[in-house]
Amino acid sequence: MVKPDYIFESSWEVCNKVGGIYTVLSTRAKTLQEEFSDKIIFIGPDCWGEKKCPFFIPDSSILKEWQESTTLKVKVGRWDIPGKPISILVDFTPFFAEKNTIYGNLWDYFQVDSLHAYGDYDEASMFSYAAGLVVESLYKFLKLENQKVIYQANEWMCGLGALYIKKSIPEIGTIFTTHATSIGRSIAGNNKPLYEYLWAYNGDQMAGELNMQSKHSIEKQTAWNVNCFTTVSDITATECKELIDKPVDVVLPNGFEDDFVPKGAEFTKKRNAARKALLKLANALTGSQFPDDTLIVGTSGRYEFRNKGIDVFIEAMNRLNNDEKLQKPVLAFVEVPAWVGAPRQDIIERLKKAKGVNTYDTPLYLPIITHNLYNLSDDKVINMMKCYGMTNSKEDKVKVIFIPSYLNGDDGILNMPYYDVIIGKDLTVYPSYYEPWGYTPLESVAFSVPCITTDLAGFGVWANTIKGAYSEIEDGVKTIHRTDYNYSEVADAIKDTVTKYSGFTPAQIKKCRTKASKLSKKALWKEFIKYYYQAYDIALRTK
Repeated sequence: MVKPDYIFESSWEVCNKVGGIYTVLSTRAKTLQEEFSDKIIFIGPDCWGEKKCPFFIPDSSILKEWQESTTLKVKVGRWDIPGKPISILVDFTPFFAEKNTIYGNLWDYFQVDSLHAYGDYDEASMFSYAAGLVVESLYKFLKLENQKVIYQANEWMCGLGALYIKKSIPEIGTIFTTHATSIGRSIAGNNKPLYEYLWAYNGDQMAGELNMQSKHSIEKQTAWNVNCFTTVSDITATECKELIDKPVDVVLPNGFEDDFVPKGAEFTKKRNAARKALLKLANALTGSQFPDDTLIVGTSGRYEFRNKGIDVFIEAMNRLNNDEKLQKPVLAFVEVPAWVGAPRQDIIERLKKAKGVNTYDTPLYLPIITHNLYNLSDDKVINMMKCYGMTNSKEDKVKVIFIPSYLNGDDGILNMPYYDVIIGKDLTVYPSYYEPWGYTPLESVAFSVPCITTDLAGFGVWANTIKGAYSEIEDGVKTIHRTDYNYSEVADAIKDTVTKYSGFTPAQIKKCRTKASKLSKKALWKEFIKYYYQAYDIALRTK
């Protein structure tokens, strides 16, 4: 294979922790840094202004002469992650003044329709353009004309920069990675059946119907014009072929590093601390008593109510509450960031005064949520729970608590980062309807927490592939068959799986947790990085 000498990679999530792409890039960085040693450079948006970016270590000595000579407003340093790769944050705001000219050129050269742009399109595009200028400037400054250079752009948000590089420096091999097609996500998010009719949808027509013309246009034209078009799973590869009319060149499955998973005594210590914190919170909120063997279940991710399966999770927990076969009390958490206000002061006061896990015997007002919401009356999680009469009364075998805040260690209630919370769970549930890959279930099994997912998630399909059949909870992952129309069957399958797990013996639980952990090892970057080398090879051979 042809191996690059330099790699530039851009994403809105470089040094900017927003979603799963941050995890993709930040865990892969260590593997690439070990191989390319400071010849991999990540480019992200300077969203911070005068404030300190918590994920970025400034270093004026890196590319010092270039920093002094460039007219671009940049911050150069290292991404504060394992591997500490060089990262450049670029201020894209000056380019808003040139927006119309930039979009005009984009139409002239590549027929990208920016006329219908709204929302985050302008912001993403100006960043993407600025990232392209950074690459162009460094390419010339470092005199890389005789080097094999790659530029990888992630998501439609970086498409404009990839097209700019393609036009201005065709010697650079360009790769475009779509982590989810904008039009596919929109079809699913608008409650339209995506999968049964996927073959019949026309991407351009649906973009017009759903007011997605500009995002779809930049995504489609980037896919068609770069040297190598990639996505993250076989599911999304099918989606690309049908909706963008372009088959991908390589599938790049999302791996990860497990160096964030504690070992031995530290693992046990953190798991016990997480369980104590979660049970203590539940008692303070609901006034119910929670025995040590309480089954702690959770779902998490972006607040995409249908796409992430949050609706079917709540449905399943409601049904589980009426399942006579359930052998343990269940404490279920919905951890998705909403339009969150302040943490509830009444919970904070109770947690301060609590002498143990089971201090209180009376509930607080609205004992189903931990924070105030600006849109409480319109919130989908709250409304669904209210509709089903899910009030966390003492008689309920299943208590469901909504934590509508990012778990970054300063949410005001748990004050624990996400990984320090997930380690305390017994089961996780990610019953996605639309999920190109799915880091949350992968992170779960890395912490030896078995999970339930679906075969509409890339991770679920992968787990089935590893087994060679549908994966069951005894394998560490339960993959449920999901279609456009079997919502009720999925809810029952979740309910039945949790009930089944509640009856496992300690030996069965240990075996299940061990298998979950072993499965996660098959998704380490050392197993998946080879697909990136294939993409680099294609991009360099076809430029």
